Amino acid sequence: MKASEFEKQFSAMTGFASNEYHPLVWINGKPEIGADTYIGGFSEIYAIGAKLIIGEKCDIASFVAINVADSHKRSIGISKEIDVNDIMIGNKVFIGSHSVILGGSEIGDCSVVAAGTVVRAGNIPPFSLVIGNPAIVKAGYYEKK
Repeated sequence: MKASEFEKQFSAMTGFASNEYHPLVWINGKPEIGADTYIGGFSEIYAIGAKLIIGEKCDIASFVAINVADSHKRSIGISKEIDVNDIMIGNKVFIGSHSVILGGSEIGDCSVVAAGTVVRAGNIPPFSLVIGNPAIVKAGYYEKK
């Protein structure tokens, strides 16, 4: 089976639109994704209900989840609504495999999110290294001296 045939069948089975990044990348909603950005397979971009902007020349590894929505309060009966918050990812940002970027996050240009990191709401300055869960932000780690 040719790749394009697989992509068509996969899209028909899952309801996910095909995309220019990888046939096994799931993009829900209409995120703004800058030029020359790479998104690895088995990553999910969920942008329904809030703005999600990914800058230019970013490298998003495989198995990354970027999600504007949070339904935990609805699931446990505290709220009837799903919380949704914008996500802004700057230019030339690297996001390592198995990381999660949650609604309300702002990641500055030229930052690195280490593999397995969970980024929660908040502002990460440019040139930062972000590691772990809970995330530790090393602001200016990659700034040129």
